[in-house]
Order: sequence, then structure tokens, then C-alpha cells
Amino acid sequence: MTLDILLPFWGNPDYLFATVESVLAQDCDSWRLIVVDDQYPDDRVPEYFEKLVDTRVTYLRNEVNLGITDNYRRCLELATEDYLLFLGCDDIMHPNYVSTILRALEVSPDVDMIQPEVDVIDADGEITHPLGDRIKNLLRPSTRQGARIIYGESAAASLLNGNWLYWPSITFRRETLLRTPFRDGFPLIQDLALEIDILAAGGTLLVEPTRCFSYRRHESSASSAKLLDGSRFEGERRYFEVAAEVMSANGWRSAELAAKLHLTSRLYALSLLPEAIRTHDRAAITALLTHCVR
Repeated sequence: MTLDILLPFWGNPDYLFATVESVLAQDCDSWRLIVVDDQYPDDRVPEYFEKLVDTRVTYLRNEVNLGITDNYRRCLELATEDYLLFLGCDDIMHPNYVSTILRALEVSPDVDMIQPEVDVIDADGEITHPLGDRIKNLLRPSTRQGARIIYGESAAASLLNGNWLYWPSITFRRETLLRTPFRDGFPLIQDLALEIDILAAGGTLLVEPTRCFSYRRHESSASSAKLLDGSRFEGERRYFEVAAEVMSANGWRSAELAAKLHLTSRLYALSLLPEAIRTHDRAAITALLTHCVR
């Protein structure tokens, strides 16, 4: 089996180059990498790939800027293998990522999603433990007894209470993604929207205990940039309304309640209030308070 590694690119080229090098350093050759450049304005990017001689790597540049969600769709169109992931252009695969996923699929060949264990790193590549990620670790189902498969209402409620997944590290079944399209209008929470839709349609999620991925958090990322201006949380509120309707249609009452309450999302907004107050940012204060109480 070969794993399709889809890499939608818009961001820091230096991070991108480090990401690609981490793919090239895999201890297993059963992969192919497809980089889709969404018209990022830096000539270093095409020059880098022109010099990279590896038949497993394909570099494409969109004719026009598609934006986050449509570039994910473009990447999916290019996939041909049974399993794939949307690798973040600033994240790092450990050398054992591909081999870990393929071993997991040997044991559980029919799962729809695989979430391995991850490290969180900062802008400089150092391991960090922000409050949000410490909470994610508490919410993540225990794998002390080994890998486990979760599904149905309990899995959906767990994620709607607090999204403990790390999107760029998740491997998906391609057939499942083709049946479960990305939702429009939620670019910064499209990951959770897709995962919940997969679970609502009967999908399964394998939680794998092997650490094999580094997820980068830094202030220039798209999600971080939208925190204090309120746009991220406005999008989250709109999505949780949709999620509550989906859960209600499934008859999943506890998951519907989790979507309506979205407690960890509210608490996250609350945790940002001191910074907004410190900078006297009235618009941010209003946006964060609105998310906390609505």
C-alpha cells in the first residue's frame, strides 16, 4: 500500500522546505508527495522543486489563488491511493509516520480516519505545551491499552466538547472523503466539520498511540491570525449551529448538546480576554465576550 501525502501550500517557504525534507526522510518508501502551491508569491518555492530530483514528489502551482477549502478540494482530486493525508505546510513528519500508519492499517484495514500521537512545536521547532494542547491531551481517549477505534455518538460528542484531533496528522480513507465533501463557509474549522460529518455518516476513527508527527503552532498561522479579531469564533459559532442540526437529525442528543454548548471553544475565547484587555483592543474584547456568552 502507498500513502498519498497531499500538501496544500500557502505560507512560509522555509517551513515548507523543512516539511518536504521530513517526508523525504521517511523510513518507508511507500508514499508519494503532491505539493499544490496556491499562488504563493515567492520564487524560491518553484526553484526549490525544480532542483529536487525525486520521482515520488510532484509540484503543481494553481493558475489562480483558490483559497483554503478549494485548494484542499484540488489536492483531493489529485489523489489516487486508498489512503491520504493533507499535510500542513509548516508541520513535520517524524521518520516513522508512514510506516506507523501502514502498520495500523494492516491491523485495522477498514477505518476511515487514523489519528496518531503528536508533538506540538513552536515557530523554532522546539517542543511546547500551550494550555490548549494540554487540554487536548486530557480530552483525547486513552490509548494506554493500545490503539482503539471510536465511532458514533460518543465519538462525535467527544470532539464537539473539545476537538482533540490534529488535522494535518490524520490519515483518511479516500473513498470516505469522496462521499463526504468539504463544507463551504468554514475555512478555519473545516477540519472538525469534515470529521463530524464522517462520524455522522457511520465512519470510524482509529486513535493510534505511536508518536510520529510534530504539529507546529505559531502566530503567523491562519487560525492564530484570526483569534483576536473575532472572525475565527464567529465562524465556529455558525458551524456549531450546523453541527447541532446534524446531530439532531441523527438522534444523537448528547452530541447535539455538546455542539450547542461548545464549552472548550468558549473557554478558549475566555482565555484570550486578558491579552485583548492588555492591548485595549475593544473590538477583540467585544468579539471574545460575545463568543463566551452567546
